[in-house]
Amino acid sequence: MSTVKVAVHGLGNIGKAVIDCLLCTRDIDCLGVVRRASSLGTQPLSLRGVPDYASIDALMAERGRPDVVIICGPSRNVPVDARYYMEKNISTVDSFDIHSEIPQVVAALDSAAKAAGKACITAAGWDPGTDSVLRALFEAMTPVGTTFTNFGRGRSMGHSVAARAVSGVENACSITIPIGGGKHSRLVYVLPAAGASFADIKQRIAADPYFSNDPLDVREVGSQEELDAVADNSHGVLMERIGASGSVSNQRLSFDMRIDNPALTAQVLVSCARAVTQLNPGCHTLIDVPPVALLPGDRMKNIARLV
Repeated sequence: MSTVKVAVHGLGNIGKAVIDCLLCTRDIDCLGVVRRASSLGTQPLSLRGVPDYASIDALMAERGRPDVVIICGPSRNVPVDARYYMEKNISTVDSFDIHSEIPQVVAALDSAAKAAGKACITAAGWDPGTDSVLRALFEAMTPVGTTFTNFGRGRSMGHSVAARAVSGVENACSITIPIGGGKHSRLVYVLPAAGASFADIKQRIAADPYFSNDPLDVREVGSQEELDAVADNSHGVLMERIGASGSVSNQRLSFDMRIDNPALTAQVLVSCARAVTQLNPGCHTLIDVPPVALLPGDRMKNIARLV
């Protein structure tokens, strides 16, 4: 069994969880973490013995070229970061999660990937990601109908990162609350930086595309301890479809899960790091990837076991 060599870009919540998943995976070797030079040597418990480097060039000089970089930074940085690594002759996977921008990102990264002769997988978390595959399968089973994807109640990694990026915010946590029918509200807890105006922060968050299309409640907290009390990693989804197979209607499909958000996102990314090495050059999403490519082991054995 060949080993996939992987490097991790970033050591936030997702990066830490990716390291945990990689260390539990037999057919993938984690070469190291690329992070800011000012952060090197910090968070040793999160690194768990994995070396960290200030650049991919420094990592390659010591550990060799990775087959894949798992990008664990903010979604808004993904297009630039993925292009950079592919130009270094390295495939990438990421969990870009701004749904409305995914078609443009796929088109841009597809051109970059083909120019570099590499493959990448974008939007590879659980939503977008594995939920996208389930929505596609639901439509294949019941072509005429309606699918509702109801998230939460739980902490959204992407929305929390977006809130923390707002000027004047020291730290923040965004909770997704399902309303029903595929609609959601956002509850954002904000710890303002010293001297920052909470009223100004609230306006900036409301104007951000991550939050501007949903009902929004922004609340101020007075300490990190108060924020920690609401910022657990639990999340989940209930996906439901009522549709028709041929002329037969009232087909009812559902999928329900309750999960630790960073852990599941990280596991999908690690599975995609395995799969991307088997794909043709270009940019792919999870609905483009054969499920068997996500699994370790022999293809025919997996077919015998699962089909």
